[in-house]
Amino acid sequence: MKNTPRCYFTLCKRVIGLALCFVLPGWASGAELHVPATVEAGRTVSIPVPGSGQATFYLVGPDVVVKRGVNLGSDLQIQSSDIRTAGFYRVIVCDSSSACSSATFEVKAAQPAHLSFFLHPSRVPVSFPDSIDATAFVFDQYYNLVLTPVAVDFRITPASGASFSRQVPTRNGVAWMRMGSTPHEGAVEVTAVSGKVEEARVIQQVAAEACEVRMKAVTSGKTVTLETDPVRDCSGNAVPDGTVVSFTKIDRAGKSTVDTPIKKDVARAQFSVEGPARVSVACGVVLGNEVDVNGKL
Repeated sequence: MKNTPRCYFTLCKRVIGLALCFVLPGWASGAELHVPATVEAGRTVSIPVPGSGQATFYLVGPDVVVKRGVNLGSDLQIQSSDIRTAGFYRVIVCDSSSACSSATFEVKAAQPAHLSFFLHPSRVPVSFPDSIDATAFVFDQYYNLVLTPVAVDFRITPASGASFSRQVPTRNGVAWMRMGSTPHEGAVEVTAVSGKVEEARVIQQVAAEACEVRMKAVTSGKTVTLETDPVRDCSGNAVPDGTVVSFTKIDRAGKSTVDTPIKKDVARAQFSVEGPARVSVACGVVLGNEVDVNGKL
C-alpha cells in the first residue's frame, strides 16, 4: 500500500439515539481499493488488499460500523450479515503507518421476498367505476424496498364470474392499480403476486342504489297495507336490509309520510285513510309507482 499524507476526518454514526464519533486517518487519492460498484444485500464480498503487514479495516454503512484487524496482501472478506441493509457503504483500510485507502460501493435489494399489500376501501357498491385501489410494496428478505422494476400481477377473483388479472411494473418499489367494482355483490379476492411471493386481500361488494321500486296495496276498511316487490339495484342485486323506503299518502286528512327499512328484500307500511287516497313510494332518489286507494283522489 502506498504511503500517503496524513490527514484526518471525523466519522459519526447515530446508534440507538446516540452519536458515536471516530477520528480516523485520512487517505490520498493515489491509494486504491478495488471493490464492486454494486452488491446484492446479504452476499459475502471479497476485496483484494495490496501490501504486506497488518492493517485496520473499517466498514461504515447505513446501520453498521465494523472495525477489525486484517492482513495486507490477502483478500478481505465482508460478511453477509454486515451488508443486509440497502444503501452506500465505505470501506477504509489503514496500515501501521496510518496510510489509508478507501472505496465506496452500493448495496441493493435482493430478489422479492415480501409484499406489503393494501386494498381500499373494505366495502364498495357494485358496478362503480374506479372505486378500488390496490397498492403493493415489494421488499427483499431483509425488508429492503426493491427499487429495480419488477412485475406485480394483481389477480382478481369475484364472487361470481370469471377471474381476471392485471400486470403492473413497480416504480420505485411500488406497484399500483385502480379498477371498478364488478357487477355482482359478495366477496372479491384480490391477490398481489411477484415471483414466488403473494399476498391476498378481500373486499366486500354490496348492492348499489335501488334501480326501481314497485309496491302493491291491500285495503281493509279504513286501513291500507303497502308492500314493495323485492328491491334490487340495476345489476339485480338485493338492496341491503336497513335501506330506507319512504311511503307517502295524500287524502282528505292531508299528507303524511312513513319511512321504513327494508327487511328481507321488501319494505312494508300501513296507513289509515279517509276516503279516496293516493299513495306513492320512493327509495333514495328513485321514485316508484303510485297507487289509488278507494277510488281516484
